[in-house]
Amino acid sequence: MKKILSLALVLALALTCSAFADGMPGGSKLVFMTGGAQGTYYGLGGVLAGKIGEKTSTTVTAVTSGGSKANIEAMDDGDAQIAFAQSDVASYAYKGMRLFDDKVTNFSTVANLYMEQVQIVTLDPTIKTVADLKGKNVSVGAAGAGVYFNAVDVLKVYDLDIEKDIKPTYQSFGDSVEALLDGKIDAAFIVAGAPTTAVTSLAATRKVYLVGFDDEHVLLLTALSPYYSVNVIKQDVYNTDEDVTTVAVGAVVIARDDVSEADVYNFLYGTFENLEEITAAHAKGAELNLNFAASYTAVPYHKGAIKYFAEKGIKVTGK
Repeated sequence: MKKILSLALVLALALTCSAFADGMPGGSKLVFMTGGAQGTYYGLGGVLAGKIGEKTSTTVTAVTSGGSKANIEAMDDGDAQIAFAQSDVASYAYKGMRLFDDKVTNFSTVANLYMEQVQIVTLDPTIKTVADLKGKNVSVGAAGAGVYFNAVDVLKVYDLDIEKDIKPTYQSFGDSVEALLDGKIDAAFIVAGAPTTAVTSLAATRKVYLVGFDDEHVLLLTALSPYYSVNVIKQDVYNTDEDVTTVAVGAVVIARDDVSEADVYNFLYGTFENLEEITAAHAKGAELNLNFAASYTAVPYHKGAIKYFAEKGIKVTGK
C-alpha cells in the first residue's frame, strides 16, 4: 500500500511539474489592451495572447482599444493589467507631459517588441512630400492614440502647424481608410508596424502612395526627439513604386506594477520561447528579438521581466 501511495505521489508531483514546465506557475488572467481592430497591435496581440495561454499557466485576453494613451489610462484605472504603447507615449505618461497632465508611474516595461513606422498614406499621387499636406484634410489618429503627437512632430519640422496648416480629423486606422476611399480626407497618419492590416486592405483595391521623408528633415526630427529613428518601408510591403524612407518609434508592452512576477515572466516566456510559431501566425514575429526587447530605457522594467532577461544573461533596469 505504501508503495502504491508513494508511486501516486511521485506521479502527482511529476504532473504538477509538467504543468508548469513552461514558464512559471502564475495562473492569473490578464486583460491585454492592444489597439484598433485593423492595426498591428491587435493582430499581433491576439497571436501572443493565444501562445502565452497555450504554453504557460497565465491566461491573456487581447482586446481592442483606442491606442496608447487609452491603454495607459485603462491600466491606471485598473481595467487592464497589460498593454501595448508607443515608446514615446509611455515616456510621456511616466513624465506627465504632452498627452498626460499628471505623471502615471504605476506601470513598468515588459518588452520593446518592434518598430512602428510613421506611415503617411494617401491615394493622391500629387501629395509627394509632407509640405504638400498644407491645406489638406488629414486624419491624425483616433482620440487617445499617440499618433496625434507623431503628426505634430512631423509637421513641425516642415514648418506646419497641425491646427492651422492642415484640416485635422481624428479617426482610427480603419475609419481613416474608409474616409480615404470615400474622398473625405486626402491623407492619413498611421503609426503602426508595417504591414498594417488597414493599409494592406486598402492597397489590395487601390494604388497606395506613402509620403516619404528627405534626409534633411529626418535629421531634424531625430535631433528634436530621441524617440524617432530612421526607417525604410520596402516597396513590396504595399506595392509602392519604390522604397519609402520614414521614421519609427518602438512598440512597447507595459504592465501594471502589481501584476505578479510570474505572469510577466510567462508573457515573455510564451513570446520568446515560441518565436517560430508566432512568426508563422504573424509576420511581426520575425522582428522580435531579446536584445531589442531589453533596449527600452524611458520606463524601468517589471520585476518579472528582470527575472526573465537575467536568465538569458541580459541585465535591465528596474525600479
